[in-house]
Amino acid sequence: MPVNNNEKIYVIGHKNPDTDSICSSICYAYLKNKISDGNFVPMRAGEINSETKFVLDYFGIEEPEYVENVFTQVKDVEYRHMDGVSGEISIKRAWEILSATHATTLPSVDEFNNLVGLITVRDIAMTYMEVYDNKIIATANTPYANIIDTLSAELIVGNKDKIVQSGKVLIAAANPDMMENYICKDDIVILGNRYESQLCSIEMEAQCIIICDGANVSKTIKKLAEDRSCTILKTPYDTYTVARLINQSIPIRYFMKKSNIITFSSEDYITDIREVMASKRHQYYPVLDEFGKYMGLISQRNYLNAHPKKVILIDHNEHSQAVDGIDEVTLLEIIDHHRIGGLQTINPVYFRNQPLGCTATIIYQMFVENGIEIPSNIAGLLCSAIISDTLMFRSPTCTVIDKEVCNSLAKIASIDIEDFAFSMFDAGSKIKDKTLDEIFHQDYKEFSTNNLTFGIGQISSFNRDVLSELENGIKNYMENLYLSKDVDMLFFMLTNIYSETTNLLYYGKDAEQILKKAFKLEEVSGGCITLNKVVSRKKQVIPKLVSASNNL
Repeated sequence: MPVNNNEKIYVIGHKNPDTDSICSSICYAYLKNKISDGNFVPMRAGEINSETKFVLDYFGIEEPEYVENVFTQVKDVEYRHMDGVSGEISIKRAWEILSATHATTLPSVDEFNNLVGLITVRDIAMTYMEVYDNKIIATANTPYANIIDTLSAELIVGNKDKIVQSGKVLIAAANPDMMENYICKDDIVILGNRYESQLCSIEMEAQCIIICDGANVSKTIKKLAEDRSCTILKTPYDTYTVARLINQSIPIRYFMKKSNIITFSSEDYITDIREVMASKRHQYYPVLDEFGKYMGLISQRNYLNAHPKKVILIDHNEHSQAVDGIDEVTLLEIIDHHRIGGLQTINPVYFRNQPLGCTATIIYQMFVENGIEIPSNIAGLLCSAIISDTLMFRSPTCTVIDKEVCNSLAKIASIDIEDFAFSMFDAGSKIKDKTLDEIFHQDYKEFSTNNLTFGIGQISSFNRDVLSELENGIKNYMENLYLSKDVDMLFFMLTNIYSETTNLLYYGKDAEQILKKAFKLEEVSGGCITLNKVVSRKKQVIPKLVSASNNL
């Protein structure tokens, strides 16, 4: 699939990310940016746990940005990036802009790009149909600059920055004697080349005379106008045309809609705005950025052509573990080492799944395959991920390849595997200042079988006392949590890396029966069983639970 160099491509691990999920996302994004034309960005779908934070701090790497979901948003749509205009521009100028852009809606903004109003083609059409009195130019506080522009006029005398605030507009069709009866102070008089009419208008204190047909203005009239502060405009149009055009000089702020405007944020989700559009049926809606500044206009036609986010999944391929909104994205790749789950795609994707102990091992292989040198900090992240996922080679998921790769990466990163592992696991098992909720969910995943859905968390440590302190608290927490979780049962693994044993806590419907079948036990009670030589959730626990549930 073609890649837009400016478009973000999210490289995301699973929810409740572990060290492999985070480190592999960072490293794979680094690799993709080296070998591809694109903007690959590592993201996280949950909070960083203590172990992973230790690793990132150790190697001086910033944690990835958090993404709550990947639903399609307004910012993913190619909406109309139409510039806003000042509310002072004339109706005529607004019509010209709309005609040139083939748009039907024109937004008005202030000097700080805040949306202040909207004017539509319909609004402009209505200004021609409505009957306004001859004081409308003053009522709308029309700038002289607008009148000059609308009438293609030349300013002979006066100041174009002035604003019409009083008086009416009239045509000097009668002789001067009669004009004296209907010209008042501050009127705007449309007239021709008759000297007497021009003189009369100025003497009656008109604020402006508009001379039509491009007629010359005498020096005497100019001097008198200057003395009486009367503006003189000269236009090439005839009297009829001027009378028809002058209302088009009114600023759009007088007619535009200023309140109860329906706007959308660039962060809004397409599913939400679709409902609003269906109920209101306006043609265009303004789009504002996260700071409330105007950005453009969106229509129903725009969101039908939305471009979903592009995503690469790392260290998982199960729908329940993926970031919310995964069904809406354009999924490009999956790099994983787990069982193949229930995630379905519309289009074919690059799917690399190998029976190794860690996703980071696969990514190391891809660095080698592409001939890309691995920097020491990237090597450190990959090495840490392998140590974490294989429990320093004690997990049955660990392969000879994982161990060889880890040793190679440790040399590049200049670390001693055993010393670093102890420090890393010690940081991850520190529970001071952590709530039971944080401990339970720091490495929690949900799985579905044909018959049930279960959630399982895990904490691993070399320190037996740390694990013992947690047991009763986690048991009680699981009982309360079960009521709010949409799962059939909950499990939590307290894994002692040194002794290679796990105390498996459980709660939920048929949990004891499942565990009896899964681990061939005669008796299961008390909410906890001890499993010797069991440290791997992926290989030693989950497959047995799935098999037992399918045989209920």
